[in-house]
Amino acid sequence: MLENRLEVRNLSHSFIKSNDEEIRIFQNLNFAVGRAEIVAIVGRSGAGKSTLFNLISGLLKPSAGKIALGERDDGSPGSIAYMLQKDLLLPWRTILDNAVLGIELHRKVTDADRERALAMLDRYGLRSVANAYPHSLSGGMKQRVALTRTLLAGPTVVLLDEPFSALDYETRLMLENDVIDLTRTEGTSVILVTHDIDEAIAMSNRIVVLGGRPAKITREENIVLSVEGSDGLRDAITARGAPEFPIYHKAIWNALRASDVAHASA
Repeated sequence: MLENRLEVRNLSHSFIKSNDEEIRIFQNLNFAVGRAEIVAIVGRSGAGKSTLFNLISGLLKPSAGKIALGERDDGSPGSIAYMLQKDLLLPWRTILDNAVLGIELHRKVTDADRERALAMLDRYGLRSVANAYPHSLSGGMKQRVALTRTLLAGPTVVLLDEPFSALDYETRLMLENDVIDLTRTEGTSVILVTHDIDEAIAMSNRIVVLGGRPAKITREENIVLSVEGSDGLRDAITARGAPEFPIYHKAIWNALRASDVAHASA
């Protein structure tokens, strides 16, 4: 039985150009994601972060190596949900029908599913627009619907690819908190790709820095923050106020700069 929710073992991947030139993206990449863990992946543009997500989600088959998905707590197979920067809501479906789409792709949607969807939409202040259509919603509201759709499918691992970058700051903090709470209440594991170092530190238990070509892990940082509050648990706001926050920020920033220099001289 796999101990982690997800393991990437000796992953290598290449693309072949039309002139038969091989472009190596990864070479022997190794990392794991534990239960209820949030792992942020950061790197310069072109480091292969989106390709990595396509490999993990099964949209691409790796050239070599293995990606192993762990089981649920009850021993049943795990599953992956993928949320992109764009909400990708279907304009001809109501908000409620968009929310249950992930379930519908796997099985018939039940009344209980719709009640769960309405409860989650209510949590985000969207129950009143459940029968409206996407064109009538703001960008932040649409992204909350997209998050609802992702979570209703009950995944063990959620892939978040720059999901909040187009949102206003207040909405971004709220959704960051929702993802953090998800790991605590459901035990869901999260892999987050982001260019925002602040977001990576505030949300994650661990940050993986990708650099070079082919890409490799140039730094792996465990994030431990001292936060104020009776429960001692971080949220998106208290995390940013932790005394360790600027230290981690400088360390990750320097790791990214070192990766850029190494890539430029390669």
